[in-house]
Amino acid sequence: MNNDDPRRYDDIIDLPHHVSATRPHMPLADRAAQFAPYAALTGFGDVITETARLAEQDFLSEDTEPAQD
Repeated sequence: MNNDDPRRYDDIIDLPHHVSATRPHMPLADRAAQFAPYAALTGFGDVITETARLAEQDFLSEDTEPAQD
C-alpha cells in the first residue's frame, strides 16, 4: 500500500476513541502547556519587546532634536 492510497487507514478510522475510566480528561490549556518547554522560539518575545523599545527610543530622540539645516 502506498502513501497516496486514500484507503490506507480504513482498518482503524472508525475505531472508538479510548476514554480512561480512571483519569479525568485533561483541559486543552493544560495539554498545550505540556509542550511549552520545547518551544522553538523561547525568549524571542523578549527580543522583540527590547527591539521595539530601542526603536521607539530612537524615534523619540530624533523627534526632539533640533532640525539641521
